[in-house]
Amino acid sequence: MPVVVIANPKGGVGKSTVATNLAGYFAKQGHKVMLGDADIQQSSRAWLALRPGGLPRIASWDIVDGHVARPPKGTTHIVLDTPAGLSGNRLEEVLRIADKVVVPLQPSMFDILATQEFLQRLAGRPGHAGVGVLGMRVNIRTRAADQLAHYVGRLGLPVLGYLRDTQNYVQLAAHGATVWDVAQSRVEKDVEQWQELVKWVA
Repeated sequence: MPVVVIANPKGGVGKSTVATNLAGYFAKQGHKVMLGDADIQQSSRAWLALRPGGLPRIASWDIVDGHVARPPKGTTHIVLDTPAGLSGNRLEEVLRIADKVVVPLQPSMFDILATQEFLQRLAGRPGHAGVGVLGMRVNIRTRAADQLAHYVGRLGLPVLGYLRDTQNYVQLAAHGATVWDVAQSRVEKDVEQWQELVKWVA
């Protein structure tokens, strides 16, 4: 049962966007997926409450007092959204159960610097092959994308792709939906950008 953790100590980088859409991908594939939310703001859990019953089911994985509970039998995939500032024992607890860690990262130098120590820590852990970076709100043809790839490459971590800055994610999230829940012609560019990431987590 793979556990994919979405983590970055910096806030506002798109962790919940990645977590909800990745859970939506697993659900669309017919997996019994649970979406956990270790963030006190409970953004992912609030999103689940908006999700229409007619869409592929995503169950809520309750995180009690910041502690990760054992999922029920029958669960095949878990996606865990995490809060900004995750550190110390809580971070270690999350990393212990993670098969893969996806770090959403915007290409600005401020975001890179704010995440630098966290990425170095992940890269220095045994078995860091399970850690990858996802560029957020990136135009792949810009110098910023090159800078992000260069920085992450120096740490020996893969860049799993780049998600563009689009209102599609905002509009779909408002209805509890993901890019996998609507006509693919509407989100063709976005679905294409997810391909490398979903192959990696699979």
